Amino acid sequence: MGFFTLFDSKLRAQKRAEEAESFRLEYERTRQRLGAKTAFPGGLDPNEMWWRDHFLWLKDVGYQLRPRHAPDWVPSWQGTDKYWAICEDSWRMPVTRIASATRISDGARVILKRIHPSIHPHEVEVGEFLASEPLGRQRENHCVEMLDVLQVPNEADETILVLPLLRPFDDPPFETIGEIIDFVLQVFEGLQFMHKNHVAHRDCMNLNIMMDPKQMYPYPFHPCRPSRRLDAKGKVKYRSRTESPPRYLFIDFGISRRYQASQSAPLEPPIWGGYKDVPEFQNSDEPCNPFPTDVWYLGFALQQQLLEVYRGLDFLEPLVSDMVQTDPAKRPTMDEVMSRFIQTYNALSAWKLRSRAVMKEEWLIMQPFRELFHSVRCLRFLWRRLPAIPSLAV
Repeated sequence: MGFFTLFDSKLRAQKRAEEAESFRLEYERTRQRLGAKTAFPGGLDPNEMWWRDHFLWLKDVGYQLRPRHAPDWVPSWQGTDKYWAICEDSWRMPVTRIASATRISDGARVILKRIHPSIHPHEVEVGEFLASEPLGRQRENHCVEMLDVLQVPNEADETILVLPLLRPFDDPPFETIGEIIDFVLQVFEGLQFMHKNHVAHRDCMNLNIMMDPKQMYPYPFHPCRPSRRLDAKGKVKYRSRTESPPRYLFIDFGISRRYQASQSAPLEPPIWGGYKDVPEFQNSDEPCNPFPTDVWYLGFALQQQLLEVYRGLDFLEPLVSDMVQTDPAKRPTMDEVMSRFIQTYNALSAWKLRSRAVMKEEWLIMQPFRELFHSVRCLRFLWRRLPAIPSLAV
């Protein structure tokens, strides 16, 4: 074990060095992108200043932004020998049209998202429809709930959506095949739910699938650095998905559309989402049915984020291959996808479901230790009678 401890400490040291270099590169990229318009390292960029200018109004309507965005903010590292990049108030969100905040009424941590209704006129309508009764209470509904909609005063084309704080669906990585099955089941169920209610997402790529972390994370994580504690003093601890099953949610309805029940095969002009490889958009501007395009988007996301990342998912490949067929007419509907997937995972053994999710890039030298740790934990889960597919009852 001495060798393992030494090896592990070297890995941690290397990771710390990589994080420091990542901070430095991020700052340089930001300066180049903004034409070096930040006044000092870690300072507000021009887009963040919008949040600073609306800090007091947001507080009046019940939302407290981070101290970084306060009009009288003084960087905590100023006048000290602290390195700016490790100070919590130097951290910014990856996209400046969103900001983290606290809901003053109950202390809930939320995300505020700026949208321009002139560019995305259907986002609020679709989000409110999916959250309305009775849809909002249905278990199959895996669409993020809009907690509030704020109209910015004196700015007709500025609206703020208040959303729950979420995490990327694959952070932390999956630990078992059963956890991967649970994720796939929920996103299939969620897109099937949208299609049954005549809503096409039109951009259901990997970045628009998130995870509600409340059950897994008993202690808060930092919204700008999700691997860190909220106070920035070390890494945040979490429970496994098997112990605390999360819910996976679709977000971002900016280019989504809701159709009438009579429109079983609506036609829409191509609109580019996050993925630029949609086959039906490559050589034609002809209107097409957005529902098969949704199937392609989700299939491509699973192909990129699961099949190309983890070993042992051969059972998924035939279904995903059909979902990403070039001809939209040959793709299965989401009802067919769900039916085939249920048959697929029901055919898997309990041993397969509880087996470890092994990344293709995992170092061979680490595998024996991880297998041993996984076996011990698996026995503990069995003793506690936790299901192999976390969100399903025993």
